[in-house]
Amino acid sequence: MSARTPLLTPVLLVGCAVLIVSFSIRASFGVFQIPIAEQFGWLRAEFSMAIAVQNLAWGIGQPIFGALAEKIGDRRAIVLGALTYAAGLVLSSFAVSPEAHQLYEVLVGFGIAGTGFGVILAVVGRAASDEHRSMSLAIVAAAGSGGQIFGPPVAEWLLGMMAWSQVFLLFAAAIVAVLLLLPLMRAPAAPTVELEESMGRIVGRAARDPSFSLIFIGFFSCGYQLGFVTAHFPAFVTEMCGPIMAGGMLHGMGITTTSALGAAALAVIGVFNIAGTLGAGWLGNRLPRKHVLAGIYAARTVTAAVFILLPITPGSVLVFSAVMGTLWLATVPLTSGLVAHLYGLRYMGTLYGIVFFSHQLGSFLGVWLGGRFYDIYGNYTLVWWIGVAVGLLSVLVHLPIRETRPTAPPAVAA
Repeated sequence: MSARTPLLTPVLLVGCAVLIVSFSIRASFGVFQIPIAEQFGWLRAEFSMAIAVQNLAWGIGQPIFGALAEKIGDRRAIVLGALTYAAGLVLSSFAVSPEAHQLYEVLVGFGIAGTGFGVILAVVGRAASDEHRSMSLAIVAAAGSGGQIFGPPVAEWLLGMMAWSQVFLLFAAAIVAVLLLLPLMRAPAAPTVELEESMGRIVGRAARDPSFSLIFIGFFSCGYQLGFVTAHFPAFVTEMCGPIMAGGMLHGMGITTTSALGAAALAVIGVFNIAGTLGAGWLGNRLPRKHVLAGIYAARTVTAAVFILLPITPGSVLVFSAVMGTLWLATVPLTSGLVAHLYGLRYMGTLYGIVFFSHQLGSFLGVWLGGRFYDIYGNYTLVWWIGVAVGLLSVLVHLPIRETRPTAPPAVAA
């Protein structure tokens, strides 16, 4: 009788640690919007473009690092990603022009790709048993939220003691330090039957499958909504939210300004996303993933519409953050699990990376439009409503997805 594979393995725990550090840094960039713009006298669109470029580079780098991990090994790919990440942060700390920030964010984006979901989900997916795979992927996705809990408040706290450039240097040291855990990350190879098929054949089969195209299109709105909120919500809350009442609950917790509330709101999203992502992983083992995904996108769409229609108060910010947090990264274990289910584990990193590129195209657009439309109209209203529209699109495109693995074409005789 074979022993049961445990849910919590060294591969899973180290993968979570890498993601927590990587995503702590990534999630904090919105906190730097106002300090950097005020120091250099830039328009909002200037640093927004840097964050947008970071997200686009992340999307471009994800399939590249996924393929690298499958060719040179997961740990080597993670090391390369962490060193690239650190280099981008160090160079950014010395940047004094918008163009320099935008250039160095290419390195940061590629670094996130090498230490982010594409590589980590693939290695954890291979290490997990069939019975634990959906929940293992959910735990990894929830770890990304753990980073969001700590990153923005820590960045806000550090900015109270030092310049933003020094914070960047500390972040660079942190992403390099996490590499000390990598010797514990040893994942098994993919099943033998999957090793017999080439990457080109698997990718070609996915490209011909309409369901893969629908997954690709549907992930766009996830990136748009998450990119916009991560990059602009702290500034949005700082400028648009009603005052925090003296003597109230928030004031008693030390959140006395709307700037502090903006950073705390991202942390609230991260807290609630842990439960939401684990719940999505649990549902993914019991219900059709496409239906759960459609429900998540529908709930996001309604939540964003209601929030922007109501007055922006500290209470509404916290309620929005809690609800959106429950839905935040819940799409990740479902989408990655659907890719693994349809096309196997051997090239999951590459295929998920391709799908994730759509996510980051949406993220690029959400971040860039946020800064551009703010400079034109003085508010973020139009960007919110575009997010509502693309969320509705994702609801519709997930429903026709077929959850049965496409049949491989017969091999051509030599």
